[in-house]
Amino acid sequence: MKKLDYMNRIYDSGALAVVRASTDRVIEIAEGIVKGGVDVMEVSYTIDSAANSIKILKEKFGDKLLVGAGTVLDGETAKDAIKAGAQFIYSPMFDTEVAKLCNQYQIPYAPGCTSVTEAITALRAGATFVKIFPYGGIVGPDLIKTMKTPIPYLPLIESGGVTVDNITDWLEAGTDIVGIGGALSKGTVDDIAQSAQQFRNKIDEYRE
Repeated sequence: MKKLDYMNRIYDSGALAVVRASTDRVIEIAEGIVKGGVDVMEVSYTIDSAANSIKILKEKFGDKLLVGAGTVLDGETAKDAIKAGAQFIYSPMFDTEVAKLCNQYQIPYAPGCTSVTEAITALRAGATFVKIFPYGGIVGPDLIKTMKTPIPYLPLIESGGVTVDNITDWLEAGTDIVGIGGALSKGTVDDIAQSAQQFRNKIDEYRE
């Protein structure tokens, strides 16, 4: 099942790059993160060229990079992303139609949820991971720890405020996957590769 394969690959990476950029820049960022050991990227639909970027990344990198679509708010956008080749869907909100489409096409869905009730509702609808948004980045790792205490099986992504200096705190609190924006989007390809390698090392060290 490809959904299981994609889910495991996201978890094994432990990190994904959250990217909002033009197609040319998206390719540069992809080159950098793959070189640095992070092989999962989300291309945000806040950029008009998102679908084209996903298609090009799939053609250029093949199995070297798992490519998803981000900021997917409705079923129409989800269909467009899946048609373009998105291998997972990432969103700041939960939508039942998007959940149904992801289950139908067997790709992981990671919606943003603001409460425990919403997170459990999303899981029951078939969400693969849950992103605590936007409070995770505001409150910090203690929020993750608080949610994981009564619900230890909750598969959580944190996508706000994660840095090389604090990533271990997030992982120790119970975060399963971290989404990283600016730290994996700035500088040259080599700069990005160096940053990606730092995150890769931190994740590997924690998991060992």
